[in-house]
Amino acid sequence: MKNMFTKTLLIALVAVLAVASLPLLSASAAQNEPPPPQREPSDERLERVWARQLRLYEKIGNGFDKSDAFIDRVQELIDKAGANGRDVSAVQAALDAFKEALKDAHPVYESAKGIINSHQGFDNDGKVTDPEKARETVRAMGEKLKEIKDAMDGTGRALHKAIRDFREANPRP
Repeated sequence: MKNMFTKTLLIALVAVLAVASLPLLSASAAQNEPPPPQREPSDERLERVWARQLRLYEKIGNGFDKSDAFIDRVQELIDKAGANGRDVSAVQAALDAFKEALKDAHPVYESAKGIINSHQGFDNDGKVTDPEKARETVRAMGEKLKEIKDAMDGTGRALHKAIRDFREANPRP
């Protein structure tokens, strides 16, 4: 009798656990709810985003300023390695793609200078004076920065990877 009671209790326990593991609510109800309304960014947030965009623009400008020296240095290393009989085709192709991307991205960078100079909606200290114009300025600057990124198309990283792969394949003696 005790053995039968234990088996019955065990079966009941397994049944309770099986029922407890089943989902009780359907997720389809959440699909019919409208998305939450989007809030407009606060003035503080606009100021932070604008400051970040200005720093990023300055960093990109520093990269453009140093790009000629960087390209010359990499080309010199490629020429030297090629003279030593090494296969430098991958690095050369990556460098050529990088140079072309720079040519495409530089006009976009220059065109963003107008947005920065006018800084509509912001005062000279980066404080919001007109929230609507500030939102539009941040949006326009964000689009320019995205255009620069798209123009570069990851060629800087590809060049870095090509150099790293070349160095791994051809270690220094």
